[in-house]
Amino acid sequence: MAEDILSIQEISDRIRINDLLVRYTLAIDTKDYDLLDTVFQPDATVDYTTSGGIRGKYPEVKAWLKKALAAFPVTQHMISNSTITLDGDRATGRTIVFNPMGLKNAEGKLQLFYVGAYYHDKLVRTEEGWRIAERFEEQAWVDGALPEGFKIPK
Repeated sequence: MAEDILSIQEISDRIRINDLLVRYTLAIDTKDYDLLDTVFQPDATVDYTTSGGIRGKYPEVKAWLKKALAAFPVTQHMISNSTITLDGDRATGRTIVFNPMGLKNAEGKLQLFYVGAYYHDKLVRTEEGWRIAERFEEQAWVDGALPEGFKIPK
């Protein structure tokens, strides 16, 4: 069963890609948007359109994230069940996301809603480590709703 044995490089790549995916969640949930510079390639394409967001190059999407998530004092991105396919200095991945989010409603109370999604990523190994070259967020379901009248900024 030699084909079942992972090389040290494959093990290292999988751990580093997992660290990259976790770093993304840390950046988003702590609103440390500059940390995203260590997650995405400068020319990465990022697509959040299925969840009401935008699609564009990373710098544009980074600026949009700052604006769109400013209204949310609570976000918590939990990721699991990543399926990573390695191909030398490239990889593809599919990761499950569970994302409770909250914002203040008209009465000033925290209103929570929950999002289930998948991240579909194309990754590349760079001199700085693994980076996301392309991300498509596929929203699978939502439980709850945004407060009436709230619109995600574009």
